[in-house]
Amino acid sequence: MPRKFKVAAAQVGAVHKWTPRTSTLKRLIGLLHSAHSQGARLVVFPECAFTTFFPRYTMSEPPEIDAWFDHGDDPSESPNTKPLFDEARELGVDIYVGYAERTSDGTSYNSCVYYSGALGKVVSKYRKLHLPGTKDPFPEKDAVNQLEKRYFTPGDLGFRAFRAPDLVAGALKKAGLGGKEAETTASVGKGDPVVGMMICNDRRWPEAWRVLGLQGVELVLCGFNTNSYAPQLWGSRQEMTVEEADKESRFHHALTMQANSYMNACFSVSAARAGWDDDKFGLIGGSSIVDPQGHIVAETKTDGDEVVVAEIDLEDCRQGKEKTFDFARHRRVETYGLIASQTGVEEPPLLE
Repeated sequence: MPRKFKVAAAQVGAVHKWTPRTSTLKRLIGLLHSAHSQGARLVVFPECAFTTFFPRYTMSEPPEIDAWFDHGDDPSESPNTKPLFDEARELGVDIYVGYAERTSDGTSYNSCVYYSGALGKVVSKYRKLHLPGTKDPFPEKDAVNQLEKRYFTPGDLGFRAFRAPDLVAGALKKAGLGGKEAETTASVGKGDPVVGMMICNDRRWPEAWRVLGLQGVELVLCGFNTNSYAPQLWGSRQEMTVEEADKESRFHHALTMQANSYMNACFSVSAARAGWDDDKFGLIGGSSIVDPQGHIVAETKTDGDEVVVAEIDLEDCRQGKEKTFDFARHRRVETYGLIASQTGVEEPPLLE
């Protein structure tokens, strides 16, 4: 049975340290309307979408740091972010959006939420687990820093798949199982979409995708801010020009989204914060929609504000999930213990 609907990646161009929040919010709402006008039922926004990517700056004064965060447990009720959610509810469009979260107990996370426009509420939240970079800035004066470990705590919610309501007409519900509590084989791939969320660096870790894959994920959503040139943080063994590094960074982004979508037989939507922040910090574009065979079906062409839309059919996930990547038939969990028991690399002993 076809399970079709349109999704959108809403890429956001340069946002400077001095850009007013109201200006950025207005741009997000404009992108939401653009996606809606093209029939999108779900719109994916970037990581930390409401401000510039502040973890690149070295700050020590609490009031200065605090100003970048949204406070409380529900961003749809935060004054700085509420207008975007109100607009999504008015349009009946679902959104994924990233933001800097300061909880009621004062803990800071790099977070995102899935908001149902039909229900008018947040139905799932994810907090970034794989925080990249360093806690302290690099000594080089011109270094591009990534200080997420300084400002955020690793997430505590894990990679939890969930059902996104009201996107697929005729989706099977519990009531359709004749009162049975346990789902049967016949119900798999017929319910509301199974969705998973991650943020930026998470996409580089196949463990994150596989945990979602084992929950039957059909659609992975990922917002990101990825440097186009950051030699202290990543790159090849050889020195690279700014142009070479930008090309390499875009390639690695596409590689992670395409390969992991294929290996978990799911669609993915990724949305970038792109362009030259503060006119000197380059971020790649390449926001995309990828199918379960690993093909890019839609991709942005600029590094500015841009929306791409594609119709997806979750029935296309069944081929991979039931054949090549039929986990129940082919996985050999008795051999995978090292993945969960060991963090760093331990090489075999040297030869005599």
